[in-house]
Amino acid sequence: MSKFIDKLAWLRIEDHKVLCVRSKGKQLFYIPGGKRDPGESDQQALCREIQEELSVALEPTSLALFGTFIDQADGKDDGTQVQITCYQADYQGELAVDSEIEELAWLGYDDLPRCSLVVKQLFEHLYQEGLIR
Repeated sequence: MSKFIDKLAWLRIEDHKVLCVRSKGKQLFYIPGGKRDPGESDQQALCREIQEELSVALEPTSLALFGTFIDQADGKDDGTQVQITCYQADYQGELAVDSEIEELAWLGYDDLPRCSLVVKQLFEHLYQEGLIR
């Protein structure tokens, strides 16, 4: 039986680079975000997760669905899929790592080897659309 992990992600692109984070003790980068708590909307969960991870406040009225991407979950048993539903949004505050995040980085297409499988898929899409270099 395969497992399925459902996550929300904040897709922030600036100067053709994507804001990515790396958790403590992990090697690969992913898009910041996380799972919903029971009863939370996507908007509530993503705002909470980004505040916890990056110490900034997303502007809820600016949230816009970008797309959904699915691939093998890194570090999990074969067949465990992760789905990231990506939203774009403006924010207030200054980006700073917090909680379980060890590093944040602005990554481009050349950084694919540093990214999780599902993020590689997202980057391929962004590259084809001319949004990253």
